[in-house]
Amino acid sequence: MMKRHLLLLMGAIGLVVASGTAWWTPATHAEAAHTIPAPALDEPAGSATSEVAVLAGGCFWGVQGVFQHVEGVVNAVSGYAGGDKETAHYETVSTGTTGHAESVQITFDPRKITYGRILQIYFSVAHDPTELNRQGPDVGTQYRSAIFPTNAAQAATAKAYIAQLDRSHAFASSIVTRIEPGRAFYPAEAYHQDFLTLHPTYPYIVVNDLPKIENLKRLFPTLYRAEPVLVATVGVPG
Repeated sequence: MMKRHLLLLMGAIGLVVASGTAWWTPATHAEAAHTIPAPALDEPAGSATSEVAVLAGGCFWGVQGVFQHVEGVVNAVSGYAGGDKETAHYETVSTGTTGHAESVQITFDPRKITYGRILQIYFSVAHDPTELNRQGPDVGTQYRSAIFPTNAAQAATAKAYIAQLDRSHAFASSIVTRIEPGRAFYPAEAYHQDFLTLHPTYPYIVVNDLPKIENLKRLFPTLYRAEPVLVATVGVPG
């Protein structure tokens, strides 16, 4: 069921043997956080009390885990976007032939956190937007960096922010994040939900994802919340 991560784990961590005892040690590839400016153009304020963002940035376990710790986020659901409903299943998406990307649907209160701030966390903490069709040990178009805007204002904000970050050379390489409007989101299987919280000692999580939570706490202390909002509590949208 999770063979992909178990197999790729061998490339993500090293086996150290000393005094006849073996243990796992983190590899050096785990993504480092980037301090980047806030977007100069943000989605205009309105009267809405709830908004949805859909973001893809590698394995959805870590992206979901990050946003579950963000103040103003009401729910964060792992799933798939970019392909058809019929192929929105883990084993099929994992072939890299469906057009889907592992994604996270983030429901947030725009009175507490803006879409632009969501993107700032996405680019700086949740993943590396300069990696093309991969994140860390995970390779394939299903791990691409992609934004699935749910309205025109989100699309404009994302496009302007990517241009801003590239102009300012916020990253050593150009951002490869794709903006893909008009794509539906499909929730992933139940065993993928809340994975980081439920399996904090799982080696893939320890190496690749727990550092993201620490980076969120360090770079965004006013937006970090220690107790994550869980799908198991809020529920998966139908």
